[in-house]
Amino acid sequence: MSLKQRLHEIIFEADTPAGKAFDLLLIISIMLSVTAVMLDSVGEYHEKYGTILYIIEWFFTILFTVEYALRLWIVERPMKYGTSFFGIVDLLAVVPTYLSLFLPTSQYLLVIRVLRMLRIFRVLKLVHYVGDAQLLMRAMRASRRKIGIFVYTVLTMVVIFGALMYFVEGPPNGFTSIPRSMYWAIVTLTTVGYGDISPQTPLGQFLSSMIMILGYGIIAVPTGIFTVEMSQASRRGVSTQACPACAKEGHDVDAVFCKFCGQELNPVENRE
Repeated sequence: MSLKQRLHEIIFEADTPAGKAFDLLLIISIMLSVTAVMLDSVGEYHEKYGTILYIIEWFFTILFTVEYALRLWIVERPMKYGTSFFGIVDLLAVVPTYLSLFLPTSQYLLVIRVLRMLRIFRVLKLVHYVGDAQLLMRAMRASRRKIGIFVYTVLTMVVIFGALMYFVEGPPNGFTSIPRSMYWAIVTLTTVGYGDISPQTPLGQFLSSMIMILGYGIIAVPTGIFTVEMSQASRRGVSTQACPACAKEGHDVDAVFCKFCGQELNPVENRE
């Protein structure tokens, strides 16, 4: 193996002892770094251990920066990995610390590192969870057009209800503008009901009751759409192997080529 192939096996794969050890060490580092950031936000700990926590924060930031640079160097298509979900998360995991040099307190955004904990599914070989995640993604992609139409319909209703309540209640009862009335319509239609604005007139209360009842029916619509798409989505076995070119995962267990970029997954084994 070349150096890049060996590093790819360690950093991107979880099937080998070295790869699993690396990912477990990475997850422990992520947990420790997030814990340090949270403790630093507590005034008492910040006053007593601020310097130590600051050093810890920079230690993990440099560590993750080196790791991120290695990931970009190892893969054959760095931009492909850099723009992927985990590539963006890896970048956001280090940016806040450097940004804090110019914008104080921005380092608390480092809690986004917890998203990197999603790699635990690979480390523990929970391929069933990986398969379920792929199934959910397929269902979401298949239902996005229907959900989009549904959201557009809801927004239209919000505008109508907001304008109607502004006309019925008016500024004296807290509905000072159509946008504020639309805010009330969203809160009521979603059955959240903050109570900061409420209708006072009998007609306004009647309309409010109708909107609440309608809200219960609306909540069921996207759930039904998503459920249908999930039942139609085909589920196949999914491996935890990462593509050596783009580092994407979620391939079928019998896949020879990456379904994202077309790269051969195991060129040496396939030739044998």
